[in-house]
Amino acid sequence: MTTARGRRWAAVGLASLTVTAFVLTVVLDTLEPVGGEPFPLAPDPGWVFAANGVVLGALALVVLHHDPRHGFGWALSWLGLFWALDGLAQAYVRVGLSADEAWPGMTFALWFLLRFTSFLPVTIAALLLIFPTGRFLPGRWGLAGKVSLALLCGICVLVIVAPATGFLDVAVPPGVDLEPTTVPVSPGIGSTVAGGVRVLAVLLFLVPMATVVVRYRRATGVERDRMRWLLWAVVVMALTILLTTVVRVPQLEHLVTFVIMVLPAGAMTVAIVRPDLVPIDDLFGTTLVYGSLSVIVVGVDLAVLAGVTELLGDALAQQQVVLLVLLLSALLYAPLRDRLWRGVRRLVLGERDNPYDVVAGLASTLETTGDGADQLAAVARAVATAFGVPYVRVEVDRGGGERLIATHGTAPAETRTLPITYRGDAVGRLVLPARGLRSRLSRRDEQLLGDLVRQAATAVRTGRLAAELQESRERLVVAREEERRRIRRDLHDGLGPALSGVVFRLESARLLVERDPAAAADHIEATSEHVQEVVADVRRLVHDLRPPALDDRGLVGALSQLGERVATGGLAVRVEATDLGPLPAAVEVAAYRIAGEALTNVARHAHASLCVVGLAVTDGDLVVEVVDDGRGIPADAEAGVGLVSLRERAAELGGNSEVTCPPGGGTVVRARLPMGSST
Repeated sequence: MTTARGRRWAAVGLASLTVTAFVLTVVLDTLEPVGGEPFPLAPDPGWVFAANGVVLGALALVVLHHDPRHGFGWALSWLGLFWALDGLAQAYVRVGLSADEAWPGMTFALWFLLRFTSFLPVTIAALLLIFPTGRFLPGRWGLAGKVSLALLCGICVLVIVAPATGFLDVAVPPGVDLEPTTVPVSPGIGSTVAGGVRVLAVLLFLVPMATVVVRYRRATGVERDRMRWLLWAVVVMALTILLTTVVRVPQLEHLVTFVIMVLPAGAMTVAIVRPDLVPIDDLFGTTLVYGSLSVIVVGVDLAVLAGVTELLGDALAQQQVVLLVLLLSALLYAPLRDRLWRGVRRLVLGERDNPYDVVAGLASTLETTGDGADQLAAVARAVATAFGVPYVRVEVDRGGGERLIATHGTAPAETRTLPITYRGDAVGRLVLPARGLRSRLSRRDEQLLGDLVRQAATAVRTGRLAAELQESRERLVVAREEERRRIRRDLHDGLGPALSGVVFRLESARLLVERDPAAAADHIEATSEHVQEVVADVRRLVHDLRPPALDDRGLVGALSQLGERVATGGLAVRVEATDLGPLPAAVEVAAYRIAGEALTNVARHAHASLCVVGLAVTDGDLVVEVVDDGRGIPADAEAGVGLVSLRERAAELGGNSEVTCPPGGGTVVRARLPMGSST
C-alpha cells in the first residue's frame, strides 16, 4: 500500500514539475526579447512545445492512476517533463539571447535546445517498438527495430558533436559557446550532417511505424485490440508525413509535431486504460479512407495548378494567370475532381455512397427474379457490390427445417456472422469477411446493409408466406374432403340405415294393425324410440357443423350457457360483453370454440374461484378475453393440444392469440379475431 502511494506521489511530483516548467515558459513568452526581436535560433514561443509536455504528463497520470506500476506511464511522465523543458529552453533562448547580450546559463540552454532535444523523436520510436508488451518483436523485425533505434541514437550523438559551422551560423555574444560538446573535425561535416540527418531520421522512423503494423497482424485477443489503437495513430502519422511532403505549410508545423509526437502516446493511453472508448474499427476505416483520398486529391490539385501556371505563366500577367486558373478550376477541373473523389471511393469502398441506387437496383432485380434461391443470390450480389467485399453468404431458414443458401465469392479465412431479422424474428444469417478495410462498417453503412438485408428478409418472408399459403390451401382441401367423407359416412352408414329401419318398422306395424293391434302398438313404440335416436344423430351432425346454441341464444347467451355447465367445484363464471352487433358466422364459431377451450382448461387445471369471459369489438376486431384467478401456468410447461388449437383457430381468420400469466396470479387468454375478412 505504501509503495503504491509512493508511486502515485512520485507521478504527481513529475507532473508538477512539468506544469511548473510550462508556467515558467508562458511567463517567459510574455517578456520582451533582450534584442528587441526573438533570437533567430528560437523564433517561435516556447509554450507550444511545453504544452506537448503537459498533455503527455496528463496522459501519464491517467495511466498511472489505472496502474501505478505500469512502465509506460512512467515513460510518459519523463517524456512530458522532457518536452516541457524543451519549451522552457525555447522561451529562455528566445527572450534572453541576442547578438550582444545573453542571460546566465545560455550555453547550456542552447546546447539543450539545439542538440540534446534531438533525442525526443527517439523516445517516441522506442515506445512504438515495444508497445504494449515492453519488449521488441522476435525475429527479423525485432532486429530491424533495434538497429533503427541504435542508428537514431547515433544520429542524435552526431547532432550533439557536430560543428556549428554550416549548422548554427549565427552571431552570439562573448561567453556563449555554440559548440560545448563539438568534436574537432572539418567544418564541412556540419553542413553534411545538417543536410542528411533529417532525411535519414525520417527513413529510420518508418521502421518503428512498420513494426506496429507487423505486431498488430501477429497479435490476438486483448493485445490486438490495444494494437489497433496504436495502428490508427501510426496511420495518422504516415498520412501527416506524406501530406507535409506533398505540400508544406509553415503555419501547420506545430500541429504536425503534435500529431507525430503526442498522438501515439494518446492512442497508447486509451489502449491501456479503455480500449472500448469509441468504435476503433469505424475510426480506423474512416481515417484511412479520407486521409488517403485527401493526400491523392491534394497531390492532383497541386500538379494541375503547377501545370497550368507553368504553361501560361510567361504569356499572361500574374493576375490574368490567377483568374484563368480560377475559371478553369471552377468550370473544368472541379467537376473532374469530384468525379475523381467519387471514383476513388467507389474503387476502395464499393457503391456504399449511393444507397438509393443500390436499394432501388436490388428491388428492381427482385421483381424480375423467380424463386427464393435466385432472390437470395441477387441479395448476395447486391451486398458484395455495395460494400466492395469479396465474399458474401446469405442463409435463410424456411419451414420444416429447410435452409436456403446463396454465396458470392470465395470464403476468406476469417468471417463474421450478422443476423437477418424480420419483424423481430430471426429468419437467417449474413456472413461477411471479418478483416479488411471494406469490411469496416460505419453507422451509415450499417443502415444501408440493413436496407439490403430487409429486402432479403422481405423476399424470404414472401416466399415463406407463399409456401404457407399453399400448405394452408392443401390442408383446407384435405380437411374439407375429410369432413365430407365423415358426413357421408355418418349419413350412409348411420342415418341412412336408421331411416330405412324406420320405414321397415312402420311397414311391419301397418301389416299387424288388423291382425294383432297389440303387436302393432309395440312396433310403433319401438319405432318412436328409434326415431328419437335418429333425431339425436341429426342433432349431433348439426352441432358438429355449428353449435346450435349460437343460433338459439347468440354468442353471449351460448357462452353463458357453457359457463353454467363448467361452473362446478366452487368455480364461478361470468360473461361480460358490450354491444357486439351482428357478427360473421366464422367469427362467432371461432370465438365460441376459443372461449370454450379456455373455460375447459380453467375448470380442469386452474383451481380458480372466478373466471370472467370478456367480449368487445375494437377497431373492427372481436376481442375475446378469458381471465381467471387460478394458479397460472408453470414457466416450464409445454403447450398442449388445447393451447395450440387456440392459436390455430385465431390464425385461420388472420387473427392472433396469446396466453399470459400476470404477476398477481391467474391466467389471461386473449384472442383478436378480424371481422372484415370473415364477412
